[in-house]
Amino acid sequence: MNLQTERKVEVQELLRQHPADVAEILSALHDDEAVELLQRLYERRRRAAAAPLGEMEPEDAAHLLSELSRDTAVQILSRMDPDDAADLLAELPPETVQDILRRLEREDAQELSGLLSYAPDSAGGLMSPEVVALSARLSCQEAIDTLRRVAEEMETVYYAYVVDAEGKLLGVLALRDLVFAPPEAPVVSVMRSDTVTLPADMDVEEVAQTFDKYNYLALPVVSQDERLLGVVTVDDVIDVIREETTEDFLRMGGIPAGEEDPLTPVGESVRKRLPWMMANILFCLVAVVGIAVFEGTIEQVAFLAVLMPIIADMAGNVGSQSMSVTIRGMATGQFTWSDRWKALRKEFVVGILNGAVLGVQLGAITYLWRGNVYLGILALFTMWMTTVISYVLGSSIPTFLRRLKLDPAMMSGAVVTTVADLLAFFFFLGLATAFIDRL
Repeated sequence: MNLQTERKVEVQELLRQHPADVAEILSALHDDEAVELLQRLYERRRRAAAAPLGEMEPEDAAHLLSELSRDTAVQILSRMDPDDAADLLAELPPETVQDILRRLEREDAQELSGLLSYAPDSAGGLMSPEVVALSARLSCQEAIDTLRRVAEEMETVYYAYVVDAEGKLLGVLALRDLVFAPPEAPVVSVMRSDTVTLPADMDVEEVAQTFDKYNYLALPVVSQDERLLGVVTVDDVIDVIREETTEDFLRMGGIPAGEEDPLTPVGESVRKRLPWMMANILFCLVAVVGIAVFEGTIEQVAFLAVLMPIIADMAGNVGSQSMSVTIRGMATGQFTWSDRWKALRKEFVVGILNGAVLGVQLGAITYLWRGNVYLGILALFTMWMTTVISYVLGSSIPTFLRRLKLDPAMMSGAVVTTVADLLAFFFFLGLATAFIDRL
């Protein structure tokens, strides 16, 4: 079905659509139309209204839900998957959340309250509590019978987990192993005890790296005393990777205040972009100090002002190359604090090689343009040293910012560019001052 903002959407046709397609339709409608359609879905089949909300961005789903009557909102929430419902509630005002929790059945309210107690960027905040936990005393046939009884209540069932009487995780059961095992065999004989687990407080980036490393479809979340709390599935991790990649990309582009798309309202775009650009003016003023100190030198050799933008631009571009590689390496787990000296040495060598080529190129252009060999040599050495310095800064600054618990994606670009420009200007204009008589 095409995305159209029409009021004549047939509910019966939507009921045959995948919830993700219905969510896409709801997102394309105006607020009042989307709310009306959601109400009609709810009246026809309550689960049909809950599933699409779980496929939407939490803030969008929360906005639609808040436009419904409180009783309708509670009924829809009670039919959503718990992890999706918790994400939605996290976007609502605290007083609204408390009111909704009071109206929910006690078991549902306790489950959602437990999920909301975890940090949203942790494994606990990402997990679903709907997990198949099997007693270690069961046989394989009893385990299969249990799975049949609970299958309809589960969001997804990739694995079953074996626990002791206290709920502590003992091992994981792959459904394939369970099906082919002798019916009378105890589940502990076919479970895998070398289970990869996720601590509830593990950061979502580490969760994504763990999935990438082990290639599981789901991983169990455990408490500090190894009690099974829930499960994180691969579809949740895909969402995390997309969100983290988008966030890092926008922050490196100077939009640190949150996600923005091309159709974001003007006022919101201004609010997200302007503060960082105002801060960048201050960073630029720091680099300008390097020019102001050598104002007399520039007055004597005006051609220096022609070369300065080239040197500054190359310093920023070179630093961005090294910085992007470093930040990506940290995000994917390929690069850690212990690797910093190896990376620094590598970028230093790359800087020497690339800088030599770039320096010769700029030096030759300068000589052919002005016919002054000393000016050409000045351009050559400045470009060479600027390239080396910028590569080293691009590798080291994000590493140290991460060590200081600061966001390297947001901070590194401005810091690397400012420091690289400042050092380049001091080096370039300092040498020009020293050899002013020959220029």
